[in-house]
Amino acid sequence: MKHRTILALSITALLGLQGAHAATLPTLSKGTLKIGMEGTYAPFTFKNEKGELVGFDVDIARAVAAKLGLKAEFVLTEWSGILAGLQANKYDVIVNQVGITAERQKTIGFSAPYAYSSAQIIVKKTGSFAPKSLAELKGKRVGVGLGSNFEKQLRDAGGINVVTYPGAPEYLADLAAGRLDAAFNDRLLVGYLITKENLPVRGAGVVGQPEPVGIAMKKTNAALKKAVDRALLQIKADGTYAKISRKWFGQDVSKP
Repeated sequence: MKHRTILALSITALLGLQGAHAATLPTLSKGTLKIGMEGTYAPFTFKNEKGELVGFDVDIARAVAAKLGLKAEFVLTEWSGILAGLQANKYDVIVNQVGITAERQKTIGFSAPYAYSSAQIIVKKTGSFAPKSLAELKGKRVGVGLGSNFEKQLRDAGGINVVTYPGAPEYLADLAAGRLDAAFNDRLLVGYLITKENLPVRGAGVVGQPEPVGIAMKKTNAALKKAVDRALLQIKADGTYAKISRKWFGQDVSKP
């Protein structure tokens, strides 16, 4: 009985500490973690047939918020304005496959990486066009998300007719309809589209090495970064991350 009493007191104390910690975290609304994401970027963040917000990033965001002792509140916005929304205090963090780049790190804070993936060229399922590199896209119309790392890669390659869109659904629809020669996005997205969405597209060349993505937040919010990094470590240690990763990709995407 004594041991049970001590255990109960210990749990109560721990919960009390978690509650106190959550109350002191610098978030826009007390007790809440406002999370920016697209809601149209399957399998990371999208709405299912019931209209429910689901996806790999949605599950990761909820798990992190739970470890922080905060209520997860999702704020949906187009990718083209998602980083500006963070700076305008529309949300505390962005959990939307935001690539950690040197350029972004000048103005945005990032958690430790929580996933890795490579870029991949996407082409129409029918036809013989199968580019293995960006050099083979010169002179071609290639769809990509406005303001994404993928857009920058295409423009840096030079000679490609880059066509930007607010999100993946729009340019994938144009690719399937033959209005584009190719699209450029995340390798994990391509696999999902082929196996789950039955879109008439296929993956072509994988470009570059796996790159890290992180949870984006205000660069000045050091306390939140520390707490989020700790939460990510916790969901990896207790098996939550592995369960989420296997659910969406059938593999561990936490390593390069």
